[in-house]
Amino acid sequence: MCNRFKLFMHFWGVVVLIQAFFPQQISASDNRQTLSLDNGWRFHKGDIPFPVINGHGMTYMSCKAGRALGAAAYDYDDTDWRLLNLPHDWVVEGAIDPKENISQGYRARGYGWYRRSFKLDRSDKGKHIELQFDGIATHSTIWVNGILVHRNFCGYTSSYIDITAIAKYGEELNNIAVRVDANEIEGWWYEGAGIYRHTWLIKRAPVHIITDGVYANPVKTAPGKWRIPVEVTLENSDSEPARVDVEVGLFDKAGNLIVKESTSAIVNTLVQNVAKLSLQVENPQLWSVDNPILYQVKTLVKKSGSIIDNLTTNCGFRTIRFTPDSGFYLNDNRLKIKGVCNHQDHAGVGVALPNSIVDFRLKVLKEMGANAYRCSHNPPSKELLDACDRMGILVMDENRNFNNSPEYIRQLEWMVRRDRNHPSIIMWSVFNEEPMQGTESGYEMVRRMSNIVKLFDTTRPVTAAMNGGFFSLKNVSHAVDVVGFNYHTKEYDLLHKVRPELCLTSSEDISCVMQRGQYVTDLKNNLIDAYDTQHPAWGTTHRNGWKMINERPYLAGGFVWTGFDYRGEPTPLQWPTVDSNFGIVDLCGFPKTAYYIRQALWFDNKPVLYIAPHWNWPTDSIGKNIKVMAVTNADRVKLLLNGKLICDKQVDKYDMLNELVPYYPGKLEAIGYKNGKEVSRFKVETTGTPVRLELVPDRNAIVNDGCDAVPVTVRALDAKGRPVPTVNLPVEFEVKGVGEIIGLGNGNPNSHEMEKGNKRDLFNGLAQVILQSQANKAGEIMLTAKAVGLKPAHLVVRVKDTVQTLSVPVVFPVLTLDKWRVSPFSAIRPDPNQKLAANDMNSWDPTKPGELQAFTGGNYAVYRSNFEIFPGFQKQGAKIIFKNLTGKAEIWLNQQKIATKTGLGAADFEVVIPPGMKSCELNVLIEAEAGIRAGLGGIVTVVAK
Repeated sequence: MCNRFKLFMHFWGVVVLIQAFFPQQISASDNRQTLSLDNGWRFHKGDIPFPVINGHGMTYMSCKAGRALGAAAYDYDDTDWRLLNLPHDWVVEGAIDPKENISQGYRARGYGWYRRSFKLDRSDKGKHIELQFDGIATHSTIWVNGILVHRNFCGYTSSYIDITAIAKYGEELNNIAVRVDANEIEGWWYEGAGIYRHTWLIKRAPVHIITDGVYANPVKTAPGKWRIPVEVTLENSDSEPARVDVEVGLFDKAGNLIVKESTSAIVNTLVQNVAKLSLQVENPQLWSVDNPILYQVKTLVKKSGSIIDNLTTNCGFRTIRFTPDSGFYLNDNRLKIKGVCNHQDHAGVGVALPNSIVDFRLKVLKEMGANAYRCSHNPPSKELLDACDRMGILVMDENRNFNNSPEYIRQLEWMVRRDRNHPSIIMWSVFNEEPMQGTESGYEMVRRMSNIVKLFDTTRPVTAAMNGGFFSLKNVSHAVDVVGFNYHTKEYDLLHKVRPELCLTSSEDISCVMQRGQYVTDLKNNLIDAYDTQHPAWGTTHRNGWKMINERPYLAGGFVWTGFDYRGEPTPLQWPTVDSNFGIVDLCGFPKTAYYIRQALWFDNKPVLYIAPHWNWPTDSIGKNIKVMAVTNADRVKLLLNGKLICDKQVDKYDMLNELVPYYPGKLEAIGYKNGKEVSRFKVETTGTPVRLELVPDRNAIVNDGCDAVPVTVRALDAKGRPVPTVNLPVEFEVKGVGEIIGLGNGNPNSHEMEKGNKRDLFNGLAQVILQSQANKAGEIMLTAKAVGLKPAHLVVRVKDTVQTLSVPVVFPVLTLDKWRVSPFSAIRPDPNQKLAANDMNSWDPTKPGELQAFTGGNYAVYRSNFEIFPGFQKQGAKIIFKNLTGKAEIWLNQQKIATKTGLGAADFEVVIPPGMKSCELNVLIEAEAGIRAGLGGIVTVVAK
């Protein structure tokens, strides 16, 4: 959110850009505003049971709009809840428990509640107002102003909620309540819990472009000729039809206008209309994995010549093609897909990743040689897809739930509609490893789901990740465009032989397991070596798996399980192992041996050489053979120990060099040769004992948007400044300045340390601290790391000023009395404490503060509200504040008169509630001149005395 919208979603920045490209008068009050809603949420961990409904009156009112009960109620007291900012994952904050689900990393999930209050300016009245939740894990129920507005049955899909009809303006508070049920699971991996992606408040003109409403995906029509068929979905929340003009322009990365087209449309009230245009483009720069050139499609909506809405959409010019015999082509150039599968959690932060950590993870994978990313097994955040567009990473975008019922079709539609403009996406995956895949029912389900995908996008193939059923009479492979193999490597050639017309790819492969820095397998102690030797029965080694893919030209490529380690699924181990071992890098992003193996396998023009293991072994190992693996893409390697030649061998392209070397302390060195010429060198040395700590940031500076975060590597050095790869000792951290620690990790799958706080052990020489900036505070973050017996390390990360993302201001929740009933008007002074029967819902009318009544039937009326005083106010007492109270008034609280207003005119009025009161019946007897409007002219609130 913070990085993505820093310029284009800053409102005046948008205005300036658009005015430069399309000179127009833009009204700030009419144009779109995208505001972050991430800050200032109140959180309660655990469920809050709804009150037991009993009695006719309570039953009747509980069934009415705006009358939600319990923690969903508009006037619920959340003042003592924890205050936090989103994204948030409450599971990562907790301890590891052997009684919890192994697949979820032995962590408790449960229920949680979030609440947020905010105000809308009176000038916003008449605009289209929408709330957006990018992701809530897992199932959620959302109320706004006490009205149930949405239920979401997927932790990976967004919720777009139109609150235009129920929003409050001016001094009135709006309230959002979210109940999260994280006992519900969708995956057999760590899913976290809570509002773990960004939240937004969108203000738009009544006639506007809907969310995800611009489709602009370039299509090649002839050599050098391209067309962008643009579809703009418009909606009108106004009470009258509107005629609008739609202008669409294409701009290059320098901001130059390439082409512009326009059309007009009539949008009827409360319906949608699609305006269609076509942009013709010649010889654009192409998007590729090596040169990811992006263009921008800017869409303007005008009414009577003025711009009322605008949207900027990134796009890229590229062609994709899968063939049955030669695999995948990008821009008509054959390209082997070198992909990784990934879940979305990271050390220290769980699934609540800052955008910059998403970027960091992708950078690690790109530097490893990966050119593709499979979103396993769910739609990713939109920020991840934006980053893949920028970095040149191909994406298999994957649906979570295999189901063609209306609810799950809605989820599939949402994914395709949201993501279809991203040039990085090359395939839509409709499922992963479904038991029905080899049946006719599975075929029929995929046929229907594929049809839905192609209603929204015909430019990309549909795939499914199959792990069986390939040869049954009717199966999923008959309904997809590209068949995905999960493992089943022995069937690559057979399926290609019996059905040569099929386009094939590996959608998931390898499943090799290893632990960073571990070189002896000891399953009794949950230790797995990092020599690329260990894998479950269905998997294979990295080297063998890539050989099987690379030497089959008809296979488009593969996706390794997995790029990063993740919590849960600790195959082949169980307790006390809590994280997976499948990753090429660990949960922090620190490389395992597999990282360098992949570099050697995937880089053609960059020399790669790496030695496993380290060369720090105990004294009783002297003279004993140590298995040494030289990971390289050279064709010959010399291995020397303390200057003495151990071997000089030609190396296999896939197996590389494996040698037994007697251990003697010192220097083990490898030299790589190609065509007889030295191209690479690498060494490992026996280090001394650690004497000091070192802190190495991924970046030396971040920005002060309150979101930007930087991972910092922690390691121990010997007296010569060399990292000690075998040290495992506790480190304590202290942070000062304009930032904070938001997470800690070390990549140890057997670690049970807390991931929040200021302490973490080094694991095989490494740990990670994640620092985050504070909004609007430039300066420095000073991090200190200390360990017993070692010299501490100090790090300064600069925090630079940046354009702040526009946000919805945080307001303190107050008790607003919005549930009132008014008696019939009377010429005779009524009893303000008169009783109404519990089943009498018709004698008194519901009324809303801020709307004065005309006293046409007499000059007296009683206004009544029942409420509970916030517990924090009960001990010291409170105040009731009436805004614009109009008419003479008597204020009665629990049958006692506590104040009198003597003037007829409008005035703010305060009364004191004595200490000790909890449940209150408030009656306000108004006396007005007959026929004159009077009553509750403004909001009524209860605040601390």
